[in-house]
Amino acid sequence: MNEYDEILDVVDFEDKVVGKASRLQVHKNELIHRSVHIIVFNTSGDLFIQKRALVKDENPGLWDSSAAGHVESGENYISCANRELKEELGISEHRLEEVLSIPAQRKSFWEHVRVFKCITNRNICINTNEISEGKYLTLFELRVLMKLNPDMYTSTFNYIYSNYINFLV
Repeated sequence: MNEYDEILDVVDFEDKVVGKASRLQVHKNELIHRSVHIIVFNTSGDLFIQKRALVKDENPGLWDSSAAGHVESGENYISCANRELKEELGISEHRLEEVLSIPAQRKSFWEHVRVFKCITNRNICINTNEISEGKYLTLFELRVLMKLNPDMYTSTFNYIYSNYINFLV
């Protein structure tokens, strides 16, 4: 099954399930659905960011959170966050802390987004089908880069930065 065939829960503005649809249908019809973003810090406080692969249907080639993905039908946010961390970065069985909730809106592609934080020094092994490159940045370096060219980052990452990460600097 390819990612366009994934079945997602369609939800309302209160995040209550109202139906199911394929990922392709959800995006084509701008239906409200769910996703997660995981921000991975090392114990020095540096943040790992990823550059989305050019083959991605949303935000190809833009820098983004450490890992992210859609919550599949019947899955909960934390299970999805753990799955995406493993699939995209090769990190498993790690403690995640929810740090931010973003309501569905046009900027989030009609996704209710839950943001989780992970602190680890484990080796990151990026999934090259999803990610073209990744790197750790100090929060100071990230702040400078975000001010210089915020358009190099996904709208969701810009939101996460403005509403959470920026306050850590």
